[in-house]
Amino acid sequence: MAIDVVMPRLGWTMEEGTLVEWLKASGDPVQVGDILFTVESDKALNEIEAFDSGTLHIPENAPAPGATVPVGTVLAYVLAAGEVGPALVPPPPERATAQGSAGPSAPAAAAISTDAGGNKPSISPRARRLAKDLGVDWERLTGTGSTGRVTEEDVRAAAASVGDIDPSVERVPMNPTRLAIATRLVGSHRDSAPVTLTAEYDVTALVELRSASRPRPAYNDFLIRFAAVALERHPALNSSLQGHDILLHESIHIGFAVDTEAGLLVPVVRDANRKSIAEIARDSARLGGQALRGELAGDDMRGGTFTITNLGAAGIDAFTPIINPPQCAILGIGRISQRPAVYEGQVVPRWLTVVSLSFDHRIIDGGPAARFLATLRQLVESPDPS
Repeated sequence: MAIDVVMPRLGWTMEEGTLVEWLKASGDPVQVGDILFTVESDKALNEIEAFDSGTLHIPENAPAPGATVPVGTVLAYVLAAGEVGPALVPPPPERATAQGSAGPSAPAAAAISTDAGGNKPSISPRARRLAKDLGVDWERLTGTGSTGRVTEEDVRAAAASVGDIDPSVERVPMNPTRLAIATRLVGSHRDSAPVTLTAEYDVTALVELRSASRPRPAYNDFLIRFAAVALERHPALNSSLQGHDILLHESIHIGFAVDTEAGLLVPVVRDANRKSIAEIARDSARLGGQALRGELAGDDMRGGTFTITNLGAAGIDAFTPIINPPQCAILGIGRISQRPAVYEGQVVPRWLTVVSLSFDHRIIDGGPAARFLATLRQLVESPDPS
């Protein structure tokens, strides 16, 4: 009996995924544990293993690489020896009704409802968010999904049918990474009580230490190490909120933001407090390179307990970073520049930077956050080369 190969659910909130590429061709032998294909979900590229052995069979109507389909969609089959596979894959779960009919396709069938009965149609959470983003009144749509549910295709079709859209305006749907970022950060702003503290540090000694180092770590590598040590001394900031419980994490896993073409990704340096600056530099170089190449795995971005984001390279002095939920805090780093400062009673040029700590006031108060910044100041202004 043919065994279904389906779009997997890679997280509790995952509703759909993008088939990036097949790593096996139709007709290839497959063993348990072989990598069959890759999927883009939220912000990550995930390799999907085979759970059964046999021969891979990809029907002609199977979703092609680049297609975004609901979780549970059949992509292919694994066949036993001598078995003949199905000629077609079934339609995706949400589109089964629309594709099974003889009428127009789902996007074409979407229309403004003139039903005066006042019955509100059902709609998926993703389609609801999309309708809000596109300014579509989804309650007036006739859904083409199963049981009459309003789908994302219905919303897009309704938005495209509006006659007063400027033809010179290009509408670009959010890719999965951008949508995940938007959803996550809006949730952070809505569900937390963010407060930001700023402080100016004299990093002259750090600049000199880095200049003398061979090989030369990035400033971020030093700051990841110093933040991890400060979190050891102030564990309240290495926490997260779950319901009405505060979770105090023993391990210190620090995420660092990487600006990529797909959007902002946050790989995680694990056990940063137990690693030297050289070890952190190797980890961050590897993870940052994978992020820029689009090769970062989902596991590389999970489990962070604190985040650092650095806009110094962009020439930004100070900013208000948004907390990466469900973490307690995030540290923003501004540019390091030489400016006049009072040092030992004299106005002299010194290397200075501004740091911004955003924290969730539901979890901690301003006092612990300020003491964390004071400890970080000591570590940054009198740096230990280890």
